[in-house]
Amino acid sequence: MAISTKQRTEEEEFMDDFALEGEELRDALDKIASINQFLGGNKLTLQGVKKLIHTKDEITIVDVGCGNGDMLRALADFGIKNNYNFKLIGIDANAFTIDYAIRLSKEYPNISYKCEDIFSEPFSQLNYDIVLCTLTLHHFKNDQIDYLLQLFHKQARTGIVINDLHRNIVAYRAFQLICFFFRLNRMSREDGLISILRGFKKQELIDFSERNQLKNYTIHWKWAFRFQWIIKKV
Repeated sequence: MAISTKQRTEEEEFMDDFALEGEELRDALDKIASINQFLGGNKLTLQGVKKLIHTKDEITIVDVGCGNGDMLRALADFGIKNNYNFKLIGIDANAFTIDYAIRLSKEYPNISYKCEDIFSEPFSQLNYDIVLCTLTLHHFKNDQIDYLLQLFHKQARTGIVINDLHRNIVAYRAFQLICFFFRLNRMSREDGLISILRGFKKQELIDFSERNQLKNYTIHWKWAFRFQWIIKKV
């Protein structure tokens, strides 16, 4: 089947249903986390955070679309090892996902979670030093991304770290192989392929930055078919 990556697809994923729950979702969350770790995705986000932190005072970091919380646990471990005082908050609109993340993070007292829609009024009032989007931004349409970038830039004291997918036919075919080797369930397979088609070209990220008047930013392509987009406030 011919696949076009010219434009972002608007096809929805299973995980866009915030009422989703059950074993298939739990397995999908774990597999996403495992693949992200295997391909260096968490490391990429952590590198971005390192570029933004310049104090040993308390640093509040919010992870939107936090999934099972693996990124926050990695940050907590990094903070402990390097004597950083992190206050970590995971945000996800799916109650089942949040409950699962809480269970997995019970040994981390500096991690808390909120079941919240990031387009809701309570989230728009939340203040933080750094906001993270790891494989989250591609879930939204362009006008929603414009809104979120403006909100993040307004509420974050230090900056924004975005780690998301490069929309590319090679990445699409490579993920088909990953589906086979990791024995991904149907939800993970189909959502993963749609995610790639909802990903970005570098020029699109530049356009988002310019359109929303984000002056101090860098965009770098990283393995495996990711963009690291760091937006600094200070």
